[in-house]
Amino acid sequence: MLNLFRITSILEGISYLSLFAVTMPLKYMAGLPMPNKYVGYAHGVLFIAYILLALLFCFQKKWPFKRVVILLTASLLPFATFYVDSKYLKPLKASE
Repeated sequence: MLNLFRITSILEGISYLSLFAVTMPLKYMAGLPMPNKYVGYAHGVLFIAYILLALLFCFQKKWPFKRVVILLTASLLPFATFYVDSKYLKPLKASE
C-alpha cells in the first residue's frame, strides 16, 4: 500500500505541474485545447486516487488528524505532494 501511495503521490504532483506549466499555456497561448483535456482527465483521476489513498493510509497507520490535513492539503498545492513523499512516506519505506 505504501508503494502505491508513493507512486500515486508523485504522479499526481507531475500531472498537476504539467497541467499548469505545459498544457494550460498550450491551450491559452497556442490555441491547442486537446492536451489540456487529456492531462486534465488524468490529473482528475490521480487527484481522486491520491485523496482516497491518503485517507485509507492515514486510517491504517492511525496518524493524527493534523497529518491527515497536511496530506489532503498537499493535493491542492504545487510541489506539495513531493514534500509529502520525502517528509512522511520515504522514511516509512526506509524503516520497512
